[in-house]
Amino acid sequence: MSHEEVIHIGEHAYVPATSSRLDDRTLVLKHGNSFAVFDRFGDIHALGHGEQGIYHQDTRFLSRLDLRLADGRRPVLLNSTLKQDNSLLTVDLTIPEIHEDGRCMVPIDTVHVFRAKLLYQDICYEHLRLCNYGEKAVSIPFTLSFDADYADIFEVRGKQRKTRGQLFPVGVQDQTITLAYTGLDKITRKTYIQLENTNAVIRDATATFEVALAPGEDKDIYVSIQCVVGEAQQAHGNYLDALQALSDELEIARSRYCAIHTSNEQFNDWLNRSQVDLNLLISNTPHGPYPYAGVPWFSTPFGRDGLITALHALWVNPEIARGVLAYLAANQATDLDPEHEAEPGKILHETRGGEMSTLGEVPFAQYYGTIDATPLFVVLAGAYYQHTGDRIFIETIWPNIEAALAWIDDYGDKDGDGFIEYASQNAKGLSQQGWKDSDDSVFHADGSPAHGAIALCEVQGYVYDAWRQAEKLYLALGKETQAWNMKEKAEAMKKRFDKAFWCEEIGSYALALDGEKQPCRVQSSNAGHTLFSGIASHQHARRVVQTLMDKHNYSGWGIRTIATQETRYNPMSYHNGAVWPHDNAMIALGFARYGYHKEATQLLTGLFDASLFLHLRRMPELFCGFLQRKGEGPTLYPLACAPQAWASTVPFAMMQACLGLEISNTPRAQVTFKNPHLPPWLHTLNIDNLRIGDASIHVVIQRYDTDVGVNVLRREGDVQVTVVK
Repeated sequence: MSHEEVIHIGEHAYVPATSSRLDDRTLVLKHGNSFAVFDRFGDIHALGHGEQGIYHQDTRFLSRLDLRLADGRRPVLLNSTLKQDNSLLTVDLTIPEIHEDGRCMVPIDTVHVFRAKLLYQDICYEHLRLCNYGEKAVSIPFTLSFDADYADIFEVRGKQRKTRGQLFPVGVQDQTITLAYTGLDKITRKTYIQLENTNAVIRDATATFEVALAPGEDKDIYVSIQCVVGEAQQAHGNYLDALQALSDELEIARSRYCAIHTSNEQFNDWLNRSQVDLNLLISNTPHGPYPYAGVPWFSTPFGRDGLITALHALWVNPEIARGVLAYLAANQATDLDPEHEAEPGKILHETRGGEMSTLGEVPFAQYYGTIDATPLFVVLAGAYYQHTGDRIFIETIWPNIEAALAWIDDYGDKDGDGFIEYASQNAKGLSQQGWKDSDDSVFHADGSPAHGAIALCEVQGYVYDAWRQAEKLYLALGKETQAWNMKEKAEAMKKRFDKAFWCEEIGSYALALDGEKQPCRVQSSNAGHTLFSGIASHQHARRVVQTLMDKHNYSGWGIRTIATQETRYNPMSYHNGAVWPHDNAMIALGFARYGYHKEATQLLTGLFDASLFLHLRRMPELFCGFLQRKGEGPTLYPLACAPQAWASTVPFAMMQACLGLEISNTPRAQVTFKNPHLPPWLHTLNIDNLRIGDASIHVVIQRYDTDVGVNVLRREGDVQVTVVK
């Protein structure tokens, strides 16, 4: 497998894709390490490289699920949707006219077919209910066809394999179908399909059954599809129990968030969708909750994604940050391993559980090829401690924090120039290792690629922020000498950075320095992250804000990854012209940090306007960078994940930016609103159960013509609320 065949799509997409996700609207379920992608009928047709299927641990355990009449026709689609909390996929169908000997035996719109699906603990449950609304008895023959290709997720993305494992003949026992495959990794994967409340005739992997209904009668049929790996045993659950257990689980999850309600119902829809999408993507690990990056391609822990997601959601649900820190600490590299780009103290980029990863056909079983996850780990640890005052937890991961700081010193600076660089050690791995990790994402003004050890501008900011956070943590632990050392390193980095990266001619910081220390003089959204971290000088911050909000960078929906006048600009490019919502959220937080709340509010407005055009109000991973056109929505990017973790946290991060919201529980609980702003379309913002350690508050933020007021309706515990204007 050559380097050119792999990992060219960007942040997480590793192989060239040959089909668009926009060919048809799909519906997604996820729970734990499993997810499912269905078409609008509730079926699965994984044609070509289509992503439809039921997946478990990066493997497709079901590649066909097809409900049809015995004559081969599909029922007629009336509607399909997801329940508001993402727990249930529901489909309404009706039976087309059925003729026999020239007579109409079943008129159209007589029989209603209802399908409901849920995913819980590696089992996909389906409830199939048929109801006869006609005046005559009917008997309707159906077929349900199944298949499993056991394709690795990288195969689904288009990667060709020379050899595969062994598919076994279909097993049938009573009303249970068994599909099985033993991979080249010697692991057997099985799919158990069980039908209940029907006496189907099963041949191979097709069940044929007939449903007889008197006038007004309905009948329920249940199907369960279980994914089993290795020696695990077949489980026996049922739809109703699983539905109740999932509902209880979601109710507990909801209680961990602060409750947000506004005067704008459309904005409420976006907020609600964002919260339930974040819940959907969170999986419980032995170390706590972890937000998997996105469905379908990245339903697994990613270091950078989890860290940024947790940072953006910290004020609404700090437990996510604790889970992310604990998981990444437990998976921190301890040895040198060039194949997986691991170095002592380095934080994970991603982990995969499929056959190709196990065999080393791709290096992502436990992969550390990221330059920014390690400093961001320290940044999140500091932010979590400031928010919660949870010293006991910080002490449990303190060796990991110090190991991450040591990695920055020992391995981060490849050439000793005082900046943090990356240079890929594995031809199968990522050649670019910042958040824009497409092969073509780092280049000079003439379009020529940057070579050598690459120092990205935003990464220097993350390291600066990590040292500042480490300074606070050392002080909290009474280690003043180490704290002073962190402060000195941060201050020196800030001066060094401004001198080396500022480019007056483009009114911004360089995208990067190449291996020859030549700046990539390209206007990019990366520069906005230097405000997020605080490394930008106040003198230059103003120019950066002006540059990012000009017509070349701001599309009306958001700030593009690179400006329109740059040589490699392409509004349809993954990292060279598209708009990434999470990128804009980080920039908005940076704007607010330097006092540019009006511009942060403008970014919120652009993405809110985009949400009005999106299916389910679901913010995708990215969309194209075309200029906003009146009366039209954003142009979707065909391979974008939706739902996607850090995209789901965008409204929370942007609200924090607009409100100038800062939370601290060290040494006492304090909530500060610095120069709060609300956009004209948002008059009232109600935040309840905003937690700061053991304390909580209920506040209402009110917009007036020339001011914003903050009223505390409830206060529990010792917490101070301050408004600074």
